Parts: sequence; structure tokens; C-alpha cells
Amino acid sequence: MLKDIDAVLFDLDGSLVDSMWIWRDIDIEYLGKFGIPLPEGLQSEIEGMSFTETAEYFKKKFNIPDSIDQMKADWNRMAWDKYTHQVPLKKGAREFVEHCHENGIRLGIATSNSRELVENVIEALGIKDYFDSIVTGCDVNKGKPAPDVYLEAAKQCGTDPEKCLVFEDIVPGILAGKAAGMKVCAVEDEYSHHQDKEKKKLSDYFIKDYDEIMAVL
Repeated sequence: MLKDIDAVLFDLDGSLVDSMWIWRDIDIEYLGKFGIPLPEGLQSEIEGMSFTETAEYFKKKFNIPDSIDQMKADWNRMAWDKYTHQVPLKKGAREFVEHCHENGIRLGIATSNSRELVENVIEALGIKDYFDSIVTGCDVNKGKPAPDVYLEAAKQCGTDPEKCLVFEDIVPGILAGKAAGMKVCAVEDEYSHHQDKEKKKLSDYFIKDYDEIMAVL
């Protein structure tokens, strides 16, 4: 899997850390403030959107009176404690990140989440110093499934796209990695379990956790 790979790029939520459950809870709490029940299928509709794109979608769909910046600040505040104290790394992820770092493979994060939360969680987990690049959907023109975040992450890592390996847990992210011309490993996650068949079809590899990789390295 790592043959001819110079950089490994991770999606954050559901791929590097177990955090997808947080956002459903936050959506329920946030919409509840406005007396709006969580619509069925909302999470599928916003998959891959950047933090700003999601706020714009919420504002239009639910007629939220707050500004986009206020909405994002509220979401960051609601998620802050959960990310700091309740979000673990995926099984085997720490060992895999350390292995890549020790073997000169550059590391990047390409995420739809906010920069504040990304930096907060990887610092809390003690892995921030391993990463050469953090790119969010708000840093580029288009969020996933467009390839923009992965192409920018590769650029910041000083690596050609074809020498990058992406780890993703949802279909729009897999499509983004492939559109960038990169190898993609799909990661199993409870949140996207219903997509497993499609994830396996679209990706180059599929793992249940990073221990699978470490067992053969």
C-alpha cells in the first residue's frame, strides 16, 4: 500500500478520528434552538461540504436568522469540548501515523471541518507535530467531492498527487481523492456502514482499522 507513496493524506472525521457521531448530536441541539426537528437524511445531504458551505446550506434550508460567521462560531463552541475530551483516534491510527513519520512519509489532513477544531483535536491527541499540512474545505474553492482540498494538501506537502495515499470514510471524500489522481484507502466507520459496498468499489483499498496495515508493515 505504501509502495511509491511520498505523502499520506487523511480526512479527519470518521477516517483519522472517531467523531462522526458528534455532528448528528450537534445538528439536533442546534436546530432544536430554533424549534426545528432534525430532518431524515440531513447528514447525507451535507456530506463533503466545507464548514462554510454547510453553514450556507443550513441558513438557506432552515431560514436561520444568524450570520454565517455566527453559525460557525456556535458550531465550533458546541464541538470544542467533545473534540478535546471525547474523540479518540481510530484503532491503530497513532501507530500508523508514527510509522509514516519515522519513515519519511509526509503527512497531511484534508477535511471539511473547521481549522480550529482540527488543530484542537490533533493537539489534544498528541499528534499535531507529525503533520506537514492541514487544509480545510474553507481554504479552497470547492469542498469534496471536488479534488481541491487534496490537491492543495499535496502541494503543501511538496508531493505529486500520484504519490499520495488518501484515507477516507465517506463516498464524496473517496471521489475527491480519486479525482485528485491519488490512491485511496476507504476506512470502515459506523456512520457510513451503509456505504461499505460502494466504498469498496470506488477505492483502491478498504480497511476496518489501521491495525490491519500495521500487522503487515
